[in-house]
Amino acid sequence: MAVRPQAVQPPSTPLPLSRTDSGLSSRDSSLPPHGTFTPCRPAAPRTRPPRVLPALEHPSPHSLSPSSRLSCSRQRTSQQFMTRRTSFTQALRSFCTPGLFLSVSLKNLISKMSTNENANTAAARLNRFKNKGKDTTEMRRRRIEVNVELRKAKKDDQMLKRRNVSTLPDDATSPLQENRSNQVSAHWSVEEIVRGVSSNNMELQLQATQAARKLLSREKQPPIDNIIRAGLIPKFVSFLGRADCSPIQFESAWALTNIASGTSEQTKAVVDGGAIPAFISLLASPHTHISEQAVWALGNIAGDGSAYRDLVIKFGAIEPLLSLLAVPDLSSLASGYLRNVTWTLSNLCRNKNPAPPIEAIEQILPTLVRLLHHDDHEVLADTCWALSYLTDGSNDRIEVVVKTGLVPQLVKLLGCSELPIMTPSLRAIGNIVTGTDEQTQIVIDSGALSVFPSLLSHHKNNIQKEAAWTMSNITAGRQDQIQRVVDHGLVPYLIGILRKGDFKSQKEAVWAVTNYTSGGTIDQIVYLVQAGVVEPLLNLLSAKDSKTVLVILDAISNIFLAAEKINETEKLCLMIEECGGLDKIEALQSHENEQVYKASSTLIEKYFSAEEEEDQNVPESTAASYTFQIQGNTPDTFNF
Repeated sequence: MAVRPQAVQPPSTPLPLSRTDSGLSSRDSSLPPHGTFTPCRPAAPRTRPPRVLPALEHPSPHSLSPSSRLSCSRQRTSQQFMTRRTSFTQALRSFCTPGLFLSVSLKNLISKMSTNENANTAAARLNRFKNKGKDTTEMRRRRIEVNVELRKAKKDDQMLKRRNVSTLPDDATSPLQENRSNQVSAHWSVEEIVRGVSSNNMELQLQATQAARKLLSREKQPPIDNIIRAGLIPKFVSFLGRADCSPIQFESAWALTNIASGTSEQTKAVVDGGAIPAFISLLASPHTHISEQAVWALGNIAGDGSAYRDLVIKFGAIEPLLSLLAVPDLSSLASGYLRNVTWTLSNLCRNKNPAPPIEAIEQILPTLVRLLHHDDHEVLADTCWALSYLTDGSNDRIEVVVKTGLVPQLVKLLGCSELPIMTPSLRAIGNIVTGTDEQTQIVIDSGALSVFPSLLSHHKNNIQKEAAWTMSNITAGRQDQIQRVVDHGLVPYLIGILRKGDFKSQKEAVWAVTNYTSGGTIDQIVYLVQAGVVEPLLNLLSAKDSKTVLVILDAISNIFLAAEKINETEKLCLMIEECGGLDKIEALQSHENEQVYKASSTLIEKYFSAEEEEDQNVPESTAASYTFQIQGNTPDTFNF
C-alpha cells in the first residue's frame, strides 16, 4: 500500500473502509497493522533496494464524525587476534575436508532444499528496486512487501466504513420531530416494518422507514441481514427519489448508509438495489443533511474495495462531490459536513489492484491541495491519507501528485505534533521517495530531513519504523542525497535505532545503512564507520530473520570493499574481531539458510583466513582506537 519490496510501509505501512452507526467500524484486515505484516525482503545480493505502511493502527477518534462515527472498524591484543584467526583457518580447512558434510544434521540438509525458494525471493527483491537502469550495486530498492507490512500494521489507522449511530433519541441532524412518533416506531419488528413500508400511506411509510433506521443504528448487532432478507432495500432506494418528502429521503438514506457499512455482501445488496445513482442524485439536494447522508453512503460503498470505488466513479460521483466544496471559503461549511466529504474523497483515492483511474485522480487532486491547507485536524488527516494512497504506486502516479506542488505543505504537516496527521503525511512522504531521484530531491529540497531527528527518535515505534523506512529509500539515492543525510546529522539516529530500537525499526535501519554503504562514497562510508555503525550492525547478526542477516552481511561486505580501496582491511578486521563480530560471522556458517551460510563463509575466507605471515602489517594494539585512514590526498583521519 509499493516501492521497497512497506512498506513497509510503509506504511504498514500499511485505513478507512466504511462507517457504521454503532461506534464500531468495519475495516479491511488485508493490511497488517502499520506493522502487522512481516516484510518479505529478497535475500542477499548486494544491491540497493528502494521501498511500500500498514504498519500503523487504524482509526482514531479523529476519523469519526462529530455526532456518531465509530472508529473502525533492536579486548584482545593484536597477537591474540592473529592466534584466533590462525586457529580458525585450521578449523575452516578441517570443516571443508571431504566427507565432513555427511555429519551435518538432517534438519540442516532439509533446510538447504529451500535454496531455490530463497533465490526466487532474492530475485523478487531485485525486480522491485527503484532505479532499474542502474548497476545492481547502484540500484535503489523499492521494497513492496515492506510497504505492505507497514500498511497492514497500520491498516486500521483510517476507517474504511462508518456507521451513522445516533447517541440521542432525537438526533440533532434529523429534520423530523421524532418525539411524536418515537413511541410508535421504537419497538417495531421487521415484519411490522415491511407492512408499513409496503402500505400506501406516506405517514406509515415514513414511520416504518424511521423504525428500520433506528434498528440499523443500534450499536450492538444491528439486524442488517434480516432487513436485507425482508426485501426492504429496493423500497428504501425508491424512497431516495421522493423529493416531495424530504424526511423519508433522509431516513431511507440513513438506513441504506448503515447497511452499506457492513460486510461486502451487505454492501453488495445496497449496490445491487440501484443505490449508487440515487445517492449521486441526492448530492444536489437542497437539504444539507440529506446531501451529507448521501456523501456518507457513497463513502461506505467506495470504501468496500476497488470494484465499487470504480463503480461510484463510473456513475459520475466525483464532479458533484467536488462541487460541494466549490465555495470561496471552506471554513463556511459545517465542520462535520466538510469532514464527511473529505473522508469520502479519500476512499475514492483508496485501494489498489487496480489503482483509481488516473483521470479521476487528476480531477480530485486540486481539491486535495486546497484541503491540505485547511486547519481542521480531521480534514487534514483524511487528506493526508488520500495523498498516501495516491503516492503508493508507480513513478508516474507519484509524479501526478508531486507536480501539483503540494510536497512543501506535506512536509510542514510532517512536523505536526498531532499523531493522526503525522502518520499519513509520513506515509505519503515515504511513498514519494520510493520514486525517482528527482522526486526524492523535491522532498529533500522541501526541508523534510530537518524533521527526521524527531521522527527517528519518536516515542511511537511505528513512527520510528516508517521514518527509518523512508530513510532507507533516501540513502538508496544519489551520493549527494546521502550527503544531505549526513549533513542533517541523521546517521547517529539510525545507529541509535540499530542499538536499541524495536526489531521492526531495526530492520528498516539495517536497510537504510546497507543502501548507504552500497551507493555512498569512500568518505561517506568512513564517516559511517567512525560514527559507530559496525558493532550494533554485527550484534543484529544473531537475529532469527535470515533476510535481515543477509542484508547486514551485504553491508559488511560493502564496508570491506571501501576498506580495501584505502588499504585499511586489516584494521577493519581487528575492529570486527574486538567487538565480537567475527564470532558471530563464524557462527553463521552453520546457519540453516544456505544463502546466509555462503555469504558468511565468503566473508571469512576472503578477509579472515589469511596465513599468519601475511599479517605482518597488523598494527600494535594500544589503548588508542584504531584508525580508518583514507590514503592519498585526503588528510582526514577517522577514529573508530
